Amino acid sequence: MRSRTILRLLVLGALLFLLGIDVSFLMDFPFVRDIQRDTAGTILLLSNFFLTLMIGLPISLSLGFSALLTAFYLKIPAMIVFQKISAGINAFSLTAIPFFILAGQIMSEGGIASQIVEFSKLIVGRVRGGLAMVNIIASMFFGGVSGSSVADTSSIGAILIPAMEKEGYDREFSVAVTVTSSTQGIIIPPSHNMIIYSLAAGGVSIGALFMAGYIPGVMVGIAQMIVAYIIARKKNYPRAEKVPLKEALRIARNSILGLLVAIIIIVGIVAGIFTATEASVVAVVYAMVITLFVYRSLNLKSLVTVFKNATLTIAQVLFLIANASAFSYIMAYLRIPYTVAHGLLQITDNKYLLMLLINGVLLVLGMIMDMAPLILIVTPVLLPIVTQLGWSPIQFGIILLLNLSIGLCTPPVGNTLFVGCAVGKTTIEKVMKAIWPFYIAMIVVLLLVTYVPWFTMFLGSKFGG
Repeated sequence: MRSRTILRLLVLGALLFLLGIDVSFLMDFPFVRDIQRDTAGTILLLSNFFLTLMIGLPISLSLGFSALLTAFYLKIPAMIVFQKISAGINAFSLTAIPFFILAGQIMSEGGIASQIVEFSKLIVGRVRGGLAMVNIIASMFFGGVSGSSVADTSSIGAILIPAMEKEGYDREFSVAVTVTSSTQGIIIPPSHNMIIYSLAAGGVSIGALFMAGYIPGVMVGIAQMIVAYIIARKKNYPRAEKVPLKEALRIARNSILGLLVAIIIIVGIVAGIFTATEASVVAVVYAMVITLFVYRSLNLKSLVTVFKNATLTIAQVLFLIANASAFSYIMAYLRIPYTVAHGLLQITDNKYLLMLLINGVLLVLGMIMDMAPLILIVTPVLLPIVTQLGWSPIQFGIILLLNLSIGLCTPPVGNTLFVGCAVGKTTIEKVMKAIWPFYIAMIVVLLLVTYVPWFTMFLGSKFGG
């Protein structure tokens, strides 16, 4: 009770402090007049952003409101801010995002996840701790189809967490495996977050990013499987039963139809048959045909619900991108990217230590903010630094996504972690005791991807890099 009171007082103190900063600058108090204009604008922009977040405003509105208020202080015409908001979503490449989200929603609701789970049992089910392995392999396949870690956790978790408990696995371990393995959907294409990064990075090849994500995504899966196997041996978790050959062939046939969508998308983009935007439309059409006419898991009535849910998600993502564009414009106007770059280079000029520092910053930011706005905010700031140090924009894109994917399963703002705990009907405190070995595995992969370019550039440079 006492700790809660102290926490509330700290939050209240922070709110009053940020509010005091805003009032001081907007009312032009004497003691702020000597502060340099760019510095004052930067302080106002960031204090407004965190203040609006703390009072419960959605992050998209926080970005837009902070940009507008700072523009008012800097005497930038409001029309320019609104033009930047409009221009933020006036890009043809962004049309791919709504269709990929819709395709993922159709597949999530259409039973493709259950087919992939059965297929994964054929591959690794007989290993010690087989269901944990199945969870990771299924996330690898389904993540490559849906492109969403939350969709992965909610669909595969709803199937496998109860099944793992029934077989004798600890509930917290089951949730930890589900939550951390679902982050593969961020790295293994198609991922709409890669499209957002491409936009923020000034048009990095989406096809190259897609291909660059394969090896790191598989590495994350293998690292998690090693951890799961060690824990399974230690706790003597069971193996799955052997599947008869006839049943195995049936499962393989049904699941391959669902997995084909990822193959069609990637082969089509890499071979130049269609663009990423056209590929997203193909994914929607294919997913509808499979779920309506082959699996018969959806009907026209349920499809209406799928479209409704997808529309809500799409609106949130696009509104976020629009407001983040205005926020990024004000950051560029205030030369924040240059200031951050200069500050980092003052700490050390060793490029390896600097990349370690950048990784640390991204890991911390990923713990307190959502992925999409972070991509839009930090990419213009950090990309010039890392390219100057010799890292490719393609490699940095995967490094960024790996960092932020770890944040998705890390409190206090880990959406995937919250969903996993809700599905598994447990608390974050209990899951954290089981999840830390998987964090270590993911950070090891992150460091390998950061310092060994081959893992991303072997495929990324060959296809559009």
